[in-house]
Amino acid sequence: MNYLTHNDESIDVDVNGTCLQGYITAKYQDLVAAFGKPTPSDGYKSDAEWEIKFENGTVATVYNWKNGRNYKGNDGLDVEYITQWHIGGFNRKVIGLVERVLAKVTA
Repeated sequence: MNYLTHNDESIDVDVNGTCLQGYITAKYQDLVAAFGKPTPSDGYKSDAEWEIKFENGTVATVYNWKNGRNYKGNDGLDVEYITQWHIGGFNRKVIGLVERVLAKVTA
């Protein structure tokens, strides 16, 4: 399935109102390989976020939550070492879409 991210100029995505749909374990490097560089996110509870729009119009976000340096200071993980990520969206089908993209990167 094709998709665009916040790194693509042509993306028209509104992630406002998305909420947690599930979780994924993935290396930061694999997320970057799949979706490009993350946005800096909210600068408080999250350190990195990817905004994704799939060709069928489904919108997803992938982000860390309260486990990085923004939230935990020196006790938090550097973003490059985070492996537990949240998947946000408007419904649970975003989980499978994100997993499929990452499976291609890690294969």
